[in-house]
Amino acid sequence: MASIGIFDSGAGGLSVYRELVKALPLERYLYFSDNAHCPYGEKTAAYIQERGRTITEVLLGLGADIIVVACNTATAAAIATLRAEYPAVPFIGMEPAVKPAALGTRSGVIGVLATAGTLKGSKYLNTRGLYQDNVKIVEHVGQGFVELVESGILDGPEAEATVRASLQPLLDAGADTIVLGCTHYPFLQPLIERLAGPEVKVIDPAPAVARQTVRILQERGIPTGEGPFSVDLYFSGEPDSLERIFKLVK
Repeated sequence: MASIGIFDSGAGGLSVYRELVKALPLERYLYFSDNAHCPYGEKTAAYIQERGRTITEVLLGLGADIIVVACNTATAAAIATLRAEYPAVPFIGMEPAVKPAALGTRSGVIGVLATAGTLKGSKYLNTRGLYQDNVKIVEHVGQGFVELVESGILDGPEAEATVRASLQPLLDAGADTIVLGCTHYPFLQPLIERLAGPEVKVIDPAPAVARQTVRILQERGIPTGEGPFSVDLYFSGEPDSLERIFKLVK
């Protein structure tokens, strides 16, 4: 049985946890929500790196065999540092799903919804650079999306107005494929899809992260599938938001 550590700035990484459990249903999961420091989107890279170190130490102390950085902003800001400072630990990060969007678009325009930190990160910028000559890539910060999810507001007038404000510019630019570049955003995916309409495809990168986790566990020879399943939740702030969203993925 593998012990899989997962961390995010808040409850958003539970969208990745959800896909991990589908792929690896008989493992031990350790989820850390850094909700006392959420959101990460406007924090400095140095700040996020220090939080990453602190959380990594906690997860390793709890017995994690592998750590999934289930946060696009933390991946952009901190995963290279964590890999360098903890060379024996396998870290899995979030990959911007620009490639499948670029391959699947019919209009030649793809939209990316993400935090400011992710859009400025080298991982995203490098990925964008591979495809921007062939497709038009339009970006927008999901302003207020993280706060909606942390508050458990996934539908209704407030959520619709907030989501529409960031989604509409992408639709107006002709995007027929929307990439979700923050792990909080999949909890708003049903609303995003409804507002975008049936002709627009919305891509959640979490299933690809789960597949990569399976591959790395196999490569490292870490046993899986032995059970029993368990999950423990940890948090730096109040438990309410994490427990509220966790009920949606159980």
